[in-house]
Order: sequence, then structure tokens, then C-alpha cells
Amino acid sequence: MPRGLLALAIGAFGIGTTEFVVMGMLPQIAGGLGVSVSAVGLLISAYAVGVVLGAPTLTALGVRFAPRRVLVALMVVFTVGNLLSALAPTYEALVAARVLTALAHGSFFGVGAVAARRLVPPGRATRAISLMMTGLTLANVIGVPLGTFVAQQTSWRLVLGGIAVIGLVTIAGLVAWLPDEAGEGGDLRAELRAFRRGQVWLVLGLTMVGFSALFAVYSYVSPILTDLGGIPEVWVTPVLALFGIGTTVGTLAGGPLGDRFGFAFVVVGLLATAGVLVAFAVLARTPAAAVVLLVLFGTLAFALGPVVQNGVIVAARVPGGSLVSAANQGAFNVANALGAAIGAAVLTAGFGFTAPIWVGAVLALVGSGVAVLALVAERRAAAPAALAGAVPAPEVTGAARA
Repeated sequence: MPRGLLALAIGAFGIGTTEFVVMGMLPQIAGGLGVSVSAVGLLISAYAVGVVLGAPTLTALGVRFAPRRVLVALMVVFTVGNLLSALAPTYEALVAARVLTALAHGSFFGVGAVAARRLVPPGRATRAISLMMTGLTLANVIGVPLGTFVAQQTSWRLVLGGIAVIGLVTIAGLVAWLPDEAGEGGDLRAELRAFRRGQVWLVLGLTMVGFSALFAVYSYVSPILTDLGGIPEVWVTPVLALFGIGTTVGTLAGGPLGDRFGFAFVVVGLLATAGVLVAFAVLARTPAAAVVLLVLFGTLAFALGPVVQNGVIVAARVPGGSLVSAANQGAFNVANALGAAIGAAVLTAGFGFTAPIWVGAVLALVGSGVAVLALVAERRAAAPAALAGAVPAPEVTGAARA
């Protein structure tokens, strides 16, 4: 693995940890600042707002600079944001610091995916993105549980300060290991022209719909496990750790599978996800089956992420592609909100905790239909380009080889 990918993975680990660890530290932060747990819960929404604002804005501002410079600047923002969060004297200061921290999130993954592709031969582009994204999944396996434990035993401020140190390590790694060949500055007008392509919007729509299935289920996984599966609350954390391991395995497996099969793998993966969720809904009251199917669901869902991220960059067909890459990160956040909202709607309507699982199955099925359209568009775009020699074949014919 190129050392530049390791630096990107470390950054992804830090970002994933700071995003999700707050959920495990809500009581400690509330007690430390003298506010309610529900008020601290708004920090999660504040972070999401920062991601949505930062992904297109910072990426657009940095598009004319080489990716290494942009990624280092983003990690400086991330590090300062976490340090200010650790030192925040009031609740309002913490909210502002969390928004600042989140500004770097979407842009880092968007620009990082473009840089990761440049570190490897074209036929291994999806694999490179998957290696970077592994840092994000490992954050849920290692970083979040460890941070929650440290907050319970010592202080939540120490956790956020430690994440700032991860930011410093990432900066050092990017400076030392990410080569100039990881890309050059681009042109904002060219990047914006990519959004005229219907294929780009198909991939963004696929992200918003297909990955809503993940969040429709995962947002309510604890009551699903306890109320339906009859699993004791004390076992929920170990089960979620298994889920995290499954997502890591899926992310790593999705790289080579995506390079080999392209969007054909996304189509099959979403169909398989729908099938697993149907089985999950039917067998959710059987604890062993519920755990196995939940882990399998996480493995499948996260295997598709690197493929879609690489696919939107290829669909842009412009030098760089960092802006559409960042837009796809924004689409993931839309999927998060959409899936959770639909899940909440069916629960409010009184359909019970199997309802979000059925919703996830339907969303995955619809997403597979969008993936078919994206696959067809990819093949149509690839054929004339490959014949004309305009685009290297490995970049655009992965799906065609399937």
C-alpha cells in the first residue's frame, strides 16, 4: 500500500471518530457544560450542517490547488476545530467548534478519493479509495468505543484533544508521504461542467436512494435488537462492534470487486442487500439470525461505498473531479437524513420496529434500479470514448468487463 494511502486512512479514522464519538459521550458533555442531554444531541445536527456546508464550499475554494495542499489545509481546519472543541468553555462555543470541525469532513473525503486514485494504476482506483475508507470503518470499531470508554473514565475533553493529535499525525503523513503525482490544481469552471452530465446525477441519486437503506435500519438498530431480537441491552455494544467489523471487511472487499465489475457489482450488491433485509425483517425475533443478518447487511452496504465514490469521479470525465467527489459525500449525508426520516415516519405511524427494515429493503430495491440506469449510462459513455482513445480503458470499462 502506498504510504500516501496510509496518511489518508489515518485522516479518515480521525474524522470518523470525531463524528460518531459524541454520541457515546452525550452524558459526560452534558454534565460538564451544565446542559441537557437533548441539547448536546443537537451537536450531531450541527456537525451534519457543517459537512453539508463545507463539502462544496471548501472543495470549490481549493480546486485550483494541488490535492496535497488542499488536504493539509483541511486537516489544519479539522485539528483546530477539535482543539477548540476540547477547550470550549460554553455550550455555544462547543457548537461553533463542532461546525468548524465538520467543514473539513466532506471535502477531505472528496479530494482524498481523487488523490487516492492517482497513487495507483487506473485498474486499482476503487481499491485505493476502499483503503482510505477503511479508516472510517475502523473508527467505529476502535476509535468510538475507545473514546467513549476514555470519556467515561476521565474526560470528554481529553478525547477531543486526542483526536486533534490524530489530525497532527495526518498532516505530518500527508506532507511526508503524499507525492506531487497525487494530482494537480484544476479549473472550477471545468469541475462545474461535470454537473451537466446526466450520468453524474444518476450516481448522486443512487447514493441518496441506495444508501438511505443503510440509515433507515442503522438509525434504529438498538431498539430493533432489543425489542424485536430480545437481545439484552448489555450485548448491544458487542453486536455493534461485530457490525463495525463487517463494515470494515465489506469496505476492503468492495475495492477489488469494484475494480473488477464496476457498477454491475453495485446492482447485484443492492439486490442482495434488499434480500438480506427481507430475511432480517422476517427473522428479527430470532437473536442469532438477527445478529448474523445485521452484520451481513453492514458488510454488503459498505462494500458498495468505494465503488460509487469512484464511479462518480469517472462519470464526471473532467481533470480532477474533486467537486463531484465532494458532492457525493454530501449525497451520503442526504441519504443519512432521508433514511432516518422515513424510518421515523413509519415508526410514528405505529408499524413497529420491523417497519424500518422493510423500508430499507424497498430503498435498496429502488436503488438497484437507479444503479442499472447508471450502469447503462456508464457503458454508453465508455464505448465511444474508448474507441476514440479519449479515456484510458481501465477507467471506464470495469463494468463492461463484467
